[in-house]
Amino acid sequence: MKTNFKLLTLLFLLIFPLAMFAQQDSTVSPDGIEFTDGTISPDSLSFEESPDTVTAQADSSKTTVAATAKAGGSAEGGKKSLWSIFIAGLVGGFAALLMPCIFPMLPLTVSFFTKQSGSRASGISKALLYGLFIIVIYVALGMIITIAFGSDALNALSTNGIFNFIFFLLLVVFAASFFGAFEITLPSSFVNKMDAKSDKGGFVGLFFMAFSLSLVSFSCTGPIIGTLLVEAASKGERLGPAIGMLGFSIALAIPFGLFAMFPSMLKSLPKSGGWLNSVKVVLGFLELALALKFLSNVDLAYHWNWLDREVFLSLWIAVFGLMGLYLIGKIKFSHDSDLKFLSVPRTILAIVVFSFVVYMIPGLWGAPLKSISAFLPPSATQDFDLSTGVGGGPAAHTDGKVKKYAEIFHERGTPKGFDPYYDYDQALATAKELNKPVLIDFTGWNCVNCRKMEANVWTDPAVAKLLKEEFVMAELFVDDKTELPVNEQIVSTYSNKKIKTIGNKNSDFQASAFNSNSQPLYVIVDPNGRVLVPQSGANYNVEEYKAFLQSGVDAFKKKN
Repeated sequence: MKTNFKLLTLLFLLIFPLAMFAQQDSTVSPDGIEFTDGTISPDSLSFEESPDTVTAQADSSKTTVAATAKAGGSAEGGKKSLWSIFIAGLVGGFAALLMPCIFPMLPLTVSFFTKQSGSRASGISKALLYGLFIIVIYVALGMIITIAFGSDALNALSTNGIFNFIFFLLLVVFAASFFGAFEITLPSSFVNKMDAKSDKGGFVGLFFMAFSLSLVSFSCTGPIIGTLLVEAASKGERLGPAIGMLGFSIALAIPFGLFAMFPSMLKSLPKSGGWLNSVKVVLGFLELALALKFLSNVDLAYHWNWLDREVFLSLWIAVFGLMGLYLIGKIKFSHDSDLKFLSVPRTILAIVVFSFVVYMIPGLWGAPLKSISAFLPPSATQDFDLSTGVGGGPAAHTDGKVKKYAEIFHERGTPKGFDPYYDYDQALATAKELNKPVLIDFTGWNCVNCRKMEANVWTDPAVAKLLKEEFVMAELFVDDKTELPVNEQIVSTYSNKKIKTIGNKNSDFQASAFNSNSQPLYVIVDPNGRVLVPQSGANYNVEEYKAFLQSGVDAFKKKN
């Protein structure tokens, strides 16, 4: 099989990490919390404005929360999310170019423009318009999704267990399609009608040519588009689907304009052949790996306890192990051609995949696997762990108190070696007794950045020492689905939403008091709830995060 080294190598090395990157930026607050200008108090909180802070008085505990949120904090998280969706779309578009339904059409379409036009300039202009129409068609699809669901619905989808499970099933179906079990196609009568309209001249003909490409190639691009729209919906961003489709369509349109300008470049393209089907199968394995992440999201939020860390790793090891066996020809699917020998690109990709499998194996015994920790279930879900714990030993302020909600979060959500509180008022009460500041950690079961911080930053001995010895930690999960007792279920005066679950309570508190809906968010307050230093989001620079913690300790000591 003759193939192109750069194309196939980039396919694996870029598509997998960037597709997964689309989940990394934040855990969006669930249940459609809406943000308004200014800071409005949550239920039973009243706010007073001061020059530097907004102070909220909680009637139940008479504690104070100073909202010194960074201006535009949540907007910054949104920008990052949209960029990650755009990049995922871009990579998905380039991957779609290598599909058997599109790749062979590149030289045919470009040749049509260059030969049928009266001049080279006319051919280029038609190819550029063709590419522009491709972008318009796919962005319109994204806009339809946005209009149909709306931003509130997308926010709800991001942490909704039913939809996450549906996403999991969809990705499994897409993977099966890439493996050759069936083809996802549109009705042939509709496709033929659209194709007939492409014979018209002018702009209308070009538009329907682009539309026909979209329809004819749907069996190959459908799973990629579906995965991208699932990713965009899971981020809860209003423009997510449209931005994802923009990236996808730009990547799909660029080659048509580029090759029309420089036809000689067509000679450098590899010939169509069995390697195109191999690309589909590799993408199928990647779809399966991503599907497991969505299943893990549901498992954690609803406490099903199906996918502990070692179970998740075992499944990934199996998926990528089978991918490696496929690459070396030990596994063959129905639509594959015979593999007479291993090409250099296949060999290199097989080495990369098998190396990744070997890298994951020690994780079954508790190895941190820092490079992929963001995608794995929390380390606390590891049943069989040979590691000695984080930072050596338990937290310094363990006092034997029965911690509220500990039975829900401690064994599966908290990194080993730490002993936080899971109720904010209880943490403040303990901080008063111990005369220590409180580190509020707004986190989530589905927050990949939180896992990355815990595995890569909190494991630093100096950081762990500060967290355990200098702070009372309050770990507040914003996406937990455990229902509150009926007498604690209230209607928030901030969002006017019913606060039914622990996640509702914590996310509403974060949004109203700190003007942020992204996780992780770290806020250092004194025992009365007043913010001591500007809050911080994810910061993977150990020294900078340590300096943030130390600044909180210094501010607390100076105040006392």
